[in-house]
Amino acid sequence: MSRPQRWKTLRLLGVTLAAGALALTGCSQPASSPSSSAPAGGGKDYSDTPLTLPREDMGTFTRNFNPFSPNAAPMTQQAIYEPLIIYSATNGQTTPWLATEWKVGADGKNVEFTIRPDVKWSDGQPLTADDVVYTFELQKKLLGGYEYVDKVTAESGKVRFALNKAYSPALFEIGQHVIIPKHVWSEIKDPAKDTNEKPVGSGPYTEITRFAAQAFELGKNPNYWQPDKQKIAGIKMLAFSGNDGANLAAVNGDVDWTDQFMPNIEKTFVAKDSAHRHYWFPPTGSMINWQLNTTKAPFNDPVVRKALSMAVDRDQVTKIGMNGYTGPADCTGLSGSYEKWKDTALRDKCEWTKLNVDKANQLLDEAGYAKGADGKRTLKDGKPFEFKFSVGATSSDWLSVANVIAQNMDAIGVTLKVDSPDWAQVVAGYEQGDFDSGIVWSPNDPAPYKYFAAMMSTRTVKPVGKKATENYQRFGDPRADTLLDTFSGTSDEAAQKDAINQLQQLFDETAPVIPLFPGPEWGAYNDLRFTGWPNEQNPYASLSARSVQTVLILTTLEPRKG
Repeated sequence: MSRPQRWKTLRLLGVTLAAGALALTGCSQPASSPSSSAPAGGGKDYSDTPLTLPREDMGTFTRNFNPFSPNAAPMTQQAIYEPLIIYSATNGQTTPWLATEWKVGADGKNVEFTIRPDVKWSDGQPLTADDVVYTFELQKKLLGGYEYVDKVTAESGKVRFALNKAYSPALFEIGQHVIIPKHVWSEIKDPAKDTNEKPVGSGPYTEITRFAAQAFELGKNPNYWQPDKQKIAGIKMLAFSGNDGANLAAVNGDVDWTDQFMPNIEKTFVAKDSAHRHYWFPPTGSMINWQLNTTKAPFNDPVVRKALSMAVDRDQVTKIGMNGYTGPADCTGLSGSYEKWKDTALRDKCEWTKLNVDKANQLLDEAGYAKGADGKRTLKDGKPFEFKFSVGATSSDWLSVANVIAQNMDAIGVTLKVDSPDWAQVVAGYEQGDFDSGIVWSPNDPAPYKYFAAMMSTRTVKPVGKKATENYQRFGDPRADTLLDTFSGTSDEAAQKDAINQLQQLFDETAPVIPLFPGPEWGAYNDLRFTGWPNEQNPYASLSARSVQTVLILTTLEPRKG
């Protein structure tokens, strides 16, 4: 889908992930990619050819490589700046990156990273533990967050984070934060607003070799710490204002890698050159939810939320709206990323996430939302039971989903109007809390902690009119806070599992959002020019070009040489 950039650029500087009961020691580097059995790309040598990608959610680019900015250019946090560690949901492995190893204190109140020696910034200056300390100091000053971190100190190449409470998600929230150079950013007068047009980073592709509104190119970092993994010449980004243009570029062979929704991909993309064109949609994407503004009646009533959910034909939604690329959600609220966390007993007896129009009508009747002679329902104040479903105009897949749901609502006498302005307007409505309903891509971390915090914690609820960056539905339950504290305060797997089971049961009881389907992690590639792509046989990363895992792909791909 056309995911608004603001959703994929994190609230905090890097990708914030919850650790759960994951391994606390370093893992090996991703397995080397298998050689392609496809014929060589026409006998050509692509060593000097940049890897080309589209961005379907950006009609034009702005020369802004500030990793603190919500409007940073693509690849800022993937190719220019790097994190300490990288977690990949597709294989469950954690890869050491700027940190070689890490450990969590026995009491859970400190996390220590050993910084990789001999890493240089792209300007040749050494990357040190002091850069990590400064990164978090500036992060907290500019954007806040990390309230659980009391103090960050550096000594002998190690960085120690002293926490004010035991907090198990800290390892991955901190570890996946990208690091910036102190010697550069300490000289910038206004780091929040500076566009950082000539970035200095530690990543594999840091040099801006060409920049225009419709396209820009990144060249190799001349001082990269893994020069043997800089096998592609560079990266070229192309701007598009929607899925259609980006898909056409892929179909025409103008791009090598794409990660937006593409309808009927077998016919429209793969069939054009099945020897070189491939796609992989691992079931590790976020849950896609229909969010209802619970500050407004009647959405503040869980009975209404469940009734609306029962009227949704998820089979139709996934087949028509999503081309059958995914399946229906269940009442645990959890996507395919969290199969090991799911309460299977609860999943097997879900009711309100299954189509049951008769029951939906019964619930609304009993709740006092009567049908008139015309078959249309009214609210308790006598006004028509009608509301909007807000979705960005460029998201062809989510627009289809919205239209299917609107048709489904007719069966229960509810009028749903699909409202599709540009994404900036839609997201502004979500953030300020003046929307009726909409569709949202939820947090997707190693464990479900952040997901349930964004769904049900009172601590993530912002009042209407104050900007929210999560929990747009503005639902909070103190019981969720207690369970989340139980989870984060221990590293015991059994205790964490029990807390997550109870959070699933609370989700089932309260229906804070209406889960629709696990979002596939879109990814398609053309290996005519480059090989080494992740796939089902070698799942070292997802095919997302905008996640923390992206750098694993950039440092694995190799150009064909005839």
